[in-house]
Amino acid sequence: MADRAVALSSKTGLFAAALVAGLILAALVAVFMAADVAAGLGAADWAAVRFTVTQAVWSAVLSVLLAVPVARALARRQFWGRGALITLLGAPFILPIIVAVLGLLTVFGRSGVLNQFGAALGLPSVSIYGLHGVVLAHVFFNLPLATRLLLQGWQSIPSERFRLAGQLQMTPRALFLALEWPMLRQVLPGVAALIFVICLTSFAVALTLGGGPRATTIELAIYQAFRFDFDLGRAALLSVVQLVLAGAAAGAAHWLIPPISMGGGLDRPLRRWDALGGGQRVLDGGVITVAALFLLLPLGAVVLRGLVGLGQLPPSVWQATLNSILVAGLSVMVLAALALPMAGWIATRRRGGVEAIGLMGLAASPLMIGTGWFILINPVLEPARLSLPVTALVNALMALPFVLRILVPRLRETLQDYGPLTQTLGMRGWALWRLLVLPRLRPQLGFAAGLTGALSVGDLGVIALFADQDRATLPLQMYRLMGAYRMEAAAGAALLLLILALAVFFICDKWGRWHADA
Repeated sequence: MADRAVALSSKTGLFAAALVAGLILAALVAVFMAADVAAGLGAADWAAVRFTVTQAVWSAVLSVLLAVPVARALARRQFWGRGALITLLGAPFILPIIVAVLGLLTVFGRSGVLNQFGAALGLPSVSIYGLHGVVLAHVFFNLPLATRLLLQGWQSIPSERFRLAGQLQMTPRALFLALEWPMLRQVLPGVAALIFVICLTSFAVALTLGGGPRATTIELAIYQAFRFDFDLGRAALLSVVQLVLAGAAAGAAHWLIPPISMGGGLDRPLRRWDALGGGQRVLDGGVITVAALFLLLPLGAVVLRGLVGLGQLPPSVWQATLNSILVAGLSVMVLAALALPMAGWIATRRRGGVEAIGLMGLAASPLMIGTGWFILINPVLEPARLSLPVTALVNALMALPFVLRILVPRLRETLQDYGPLTQTLGMRGWALWRLLVLPRLRPQLGFAAGLTGALSVGDLGVIALFADQDRATLPLQMYRLMGAYRMEAAAGAALLLLILALAVFFICDKWGRWHADA
């Protein structure tokens, strides 16, 4: 598309891009300036670096290895509820992390269902805290992601190749080596690298299931340097280390992720001759059942336990709920104000730096950006007074790269279809957005708003740095209840948080689809 094919405002897009770049770069510069390089990293800091890398490696490897049989079984089987199960695999994207952690504690914790069952059989109890607990939680969140990405790989193999394999009477093992293994060799490194990057910057999981000298991640060490020691120089230095580590991992992930192409097919209905045997059916059914139970049991535990705890919620939980709703609303509004003009600019250009600016949020974790802004605000104003707006702003910046990926393709398609007509009519500016662009972007806007709102509702990163005793969101208040061993009240807060996150996503997504132009 030629530059300025449609009269979308370039000044607004450039201003939004400059604002995003300024907000992120200001935080990064503040971190670099405050870093106490002369002091260097101590033994505990190096231990945090090693633990961060170790848990990320184990989480990525186990998530990918366990996802392979699950994705293969879903690719080979057609059954009632398959679509619902695949949809369920997307639930962890909007599920508040601390809610899932409480569910995992209810099932796998020291007093959990599995330990109680093991005690009845005379087996020793198992603790979920430490490395294995952090890895378990990361597998819970990333197994669905890996499964969906691998399932796309399987679906990219033309059905004619499976049909030919059936005519040649290839064994399941021979078919796997001939068709499926080449695809896996292409896809697995990129999926593993992506999960590794995600686990490097995980904060809430380490905060709730980690801790201690041997189970501290870099992000948790940054938080501890802030909250317990108020050592801004050490926190900034650790943030620099985190940026370098995450940046290198993100670059490696981008390099490892290749385009998936297995050749063209006729898209005929697929019938897998290698999956007709009774043993194969039992194997696939067992794998799918175990994966579904692994995802559903913690969520079911949260619901059942939370119903009991709803009556024990203190008044502070309801105030925190209102704060979470406020943060979610602010995040959505900030995101819309930034994403729409930037998407308009990107959609009318073949290349440009605006898209790269939109991806800057992936270069640093929310906690790191929060650290930078804490350093900037602290000399001027009490940071706790700005805890809610800063949390909303950082969440919007973190969601921006994903939202741009949602909006830009649809916007480009709309402008290509209606561009000549708008030029003929002289339609430009706000009239163009109101009459053409926004009605056709409504489904994508609703989904993006729902995703952003749900993630903001469940965020436990930035707010943990800024908030004081009088200002807290629902995830932070739930964490405080868990720290005070008020587990029933924490379970009630978890159920409330789960309902709130799902409601925000459903309402926004439903709004986007309601009477939307196709």
